[in-house]
Amino acid sequence: MTSAPGDRQVAVVAFAQTDHRRSSEELSEVEMLMPVLHEVLDRTGMKTADIDFTCSGSSDYLAGRAFSFTLALDGVGAWPPISESHVEMDGAWALYEAWTKLLTGDADTALVYAYGKSSPGSVRDVLTRQLDPYYVAPLWPDSVALAALQAQALIDAGDTDEPALAAVAARNRGAATANPHAQLKEPAPQGDYLVQPLRTGDCPPIGDGAAAVILAAGDRARDLCARPAWIRGIDHRIEAHGLGVRDLTDSPSTRLAAERAGAFERPVDTAELHAPFTAQEIVLRKALRLGDGVVVNPSGGALAANPIMAAGLIRIGEAAGRIHRGESGRALAHATSGPCLQQNLVAVLEGEPR
Repeated sequence: MTSAPGDRQVAVVAFAQTDHRRSSEELSEVEMLMPVLHEVLDRTGMKTADIDFTCSGSSDYLAGRAFSFTLALDGVGAWPPISESHVEMDGAWALYEAWTKLLTGDADTALVYAYGKSSPGSVRDVLTRQLDPYYVAPLWPDSVALAALQAQALIDAGDTDEPALAAVAARNRGAATANPHAQLKEPAPQGDYLVQPLRTGDCPPIGDGAAAVILAAGDRARDLCARPAWIRGIDHRIEAHGLGVRDLTDSPSTRLAAERAGAFERPVDTAELHAPFTAQEIVLRKALRLGDGVVVNPSGGALAANPIMAAGLIRIGEAAGRIHRGESGRALAHATSGPCLQQNLVAVLEGEPR
């Protein structure tokens, strides 16, 4: 299901996020999450008891223990019993589940949250656990090395070069100067190579953070928000698991998800792209057919703050926030998971005409 059936429409009515930091070792996941939950509820004047459905996204691999999401429920308040679900994915996929729940009519409001603490361990090593366990994972290629393979493939194909990648980094981190929540808030030198052709500036910061949104359906959304960000379409697709059978210079799954979400029906004015590496923005711009007139990553994107498991949800929240403030009329939000843009979600959000 990629668009709302019948007349029932669902909107993002509130969004909140942490100030993203390199380390928050003095805070547990619950302590990091609770201020965000309080803030997003306060934006609507709602209480926890007013939420019909709760869905979260996180990773046990980051937390280092099984069923770690159950501890985070302490921050939500699970008593009296609540209707709750969880995905072992970025919070954007939790939002997708909540969206489908509201479309069925079983709920009118939903709280979606996601969090990740990357600082305790080596993210580059942890992410190898996503790889094919028979052929790729035993080689232990880390996330930066795989992103470098993708960047080199784009350079070899003539789609980009190192100065163009540096320009992508400079634009994103320049935009982040206006984002009080960003971890990196000013342009920085590209630095040395991490894995050629990727330099430090081509890669995302490692940090901790959380985010939350509230969804509401129909007139309930209008009651809770002066200008709801209506989800006109949302879809997600996946590439083949084997990296060797994919064309790393293209993203057919992103293109298909965008088509099914209705992104190509009318132009968008804003795009929040979950591109942790500069080369991935090149791939996504092509797959999503984004012209020069589209404002891309006005928040600074994942190159300015990349809390794993929350960065994709933040892209949806940032796009929705621009609609709430009247800065955008039709926005696209993208989230990804896995190596080299393996899984991709696209959402199209619109504000009502003034």
